[in-house]
Amino acid sequence: MTPETLELRLRHLAFPTQRGRTAAIRHLVLQAPAPVVARMLGYQDDTTAQLAAEAGGTWRHYAPGGHSR
Repeated sequence: MTPETLELRLRHLAFPTQRGRTAAIRHLVLQAPAPVVARMLGYQDDTTAQLAAEAGGTWRHYAPGGHSR
């Protein structure tokens, strides 16, 4: 079963798939930086950054990359 097939089945049963997906991503961006979540899920950084801002995320000043010297 692919994600597309599952989504079609859920839609056929009248489950709101978009709201659930958005809620799950908002929950993730509260626990991890938006760029990390975006790369992990294959989303654009802007999309997850916007959802993080809407959710009140505190990772706004996160600087990705190595921080050791």
